[in-house]
Amino acid sequence: MSKKGRVLVAMSGGVDSSVAAVMLHQQGYEVIGITMKTWDYHRSGGKNGKETGCCTVESMNDARAIAVHRGFKHFIVDIRDEFGTWVIDRFIDDYMSGRTPNPCVLCNTHIKWAALLRRADQLDCEFIATGHYANVREEDGRYVISKGLDHSKDQSYALWGVRQEHLERTIFPVGSYRKSEIRAFAEEEGLLSVANKPDSYEICFIPDDNYRRFIQEQVDDYDERIGEGVFVDKFGKIVGTHAGYPNFTIGQRRGLHLPMGEPMYVTSINPDTNEVMVGVKEDLIQTTLTAAEMNLVKVGSLPEGEEVPIVGKIRYNDAGAEGTLEVTGQDEFKVHFPAGREAITPGQAVVCYDGEDVLAGGWIRKVSLESDDLLL
Repeated sequence: MSKKGRVLVAMSGGVDSSVAAVMLHQQGYEVIGITMKTWDYHRSGGKNGKETGCCTVESMNDARAIAVHRGFKHFIVDIRDEFGTWVIDRFIDDYMSGRTPNPCVLCNTHIKWAALLRRADQLDCEFIATGHYANVREEDGRYVISKGLDHSKDQSYALWGVRQEHLERTIFPVGSYRKSEIRAFAEEEGLLSVANKPDSYEICFIPDDNYRRFIQEQVDDYDERIGEGVFVDKFGKIVGTHAGYPNFTIGQRRGLHLPMGEPMYVTSINPDTNEVMVGVKEDLIQTTLTAAEMNLVKVGSLPEGEEVPIVGKIRYNDAGAEGTLEVTGQDEFKVHFPAGREAITPGQAVVCYDGEDVLAGGWIRKVSLESDDLLL
């Protein structure tokens, strides 16, 4: 084994994970590459021709070719059963429950790290590594996730659920670089198959990015369960009909087709009645959310009932806003944004930061408007 140890690197076939593997190899680690097969793309439907996204056949071949050229081992592992149970089933359940899920966070929390570490143990690897734009360090006995240097690519939001024992063995080789530097490194090192490969933004198991079609095809009794629903305004008045609440997300404007004289947005969803509430843009503003399945990252505990100053992100590409975090029960907390936030969405994650560091995170379950003096 090398002086720096053996590391299992998750290689999706993209530029970031490919560079991560090559960097570690150059730094003296004994690198083993691994690509995880998560989904049968012929089951996804909705798109003919070339597969897109991570872990396709093309991406697997790119990852393997780089490993072979650089002289380190590469394996492909099948985690379709694990992925389907934790990620796809919950993805569908969230939409059918009127929530808007974040499958990337689910994958990181329940699948990717656990699956990587199981294989790492089998291969006698001390560490695992990924191409995420984030950083991790040890501080006061805790393993702390912090933002990547390139804030425009920062992925710390998607990592709040990774457990401490997993972070202890995690390396983020690209977290201290900008995306432009990673692409330049790839070109300089001759990684031409991935150097200019575009970033993948679609859901990995839905190549055409049409979640509505995917859910309808995956839920056997979809038509019987859903059927036609109604749009209602904030006073409960019916203002139109729609094809079913799973077709909508909080904050959505397009596709409502409501001739009400001004732009309307989805403000809430009631799956029990198949009602989608709509309102003007100001109606999207809420001040308070309740979250569940809390994971503490920077600290081991927080005092219950005490308001802790934080900057909270309520979606992946959110710049964040000042607020307070208050622990309200076991694995539950409340976040209050005095200035209000637009389109806080149940099913998404809220991640609370202390400066550059992830303090805690959880899944948004409820939202409310609690400030009487909120200026709209």
